[in-house]
Amino acid sequence: MHPGVHVWPHTGPTNCRIRAHLGLKVPQGPRIRVGNETRTWKEGKFIIFDDSFEHEVWHDGIDFRLVLIVDFWHPEIPEHERRSLSPI
Repeated sequence: MHPGVHVWPHTGPTNCRIRAHLGLKVPQGPRIRVGNETRTWKEGKFIIFDDSFEHEVWHDGIDFRLVLIVDFWHPEIPEHERRSLSPI
């Protein structure tokens, strides 16, 4: 993500997944709001959230931010239901 970017509030398409962001290159300035909580990334650390909740991202810094995004099945979705759903 380049400096100056604002990803407007949005929700993911389903609550069947949990999204994980791993901070790879995290300068000062970027932050994420999920629901009523705002956090910042840390290099080598995960932020894990249910992206069916409203979330948005800002980058008010001066260098690019890089995160690895990984989706997991929501742990409350049983295996037999996962098989009937489209891949996430």
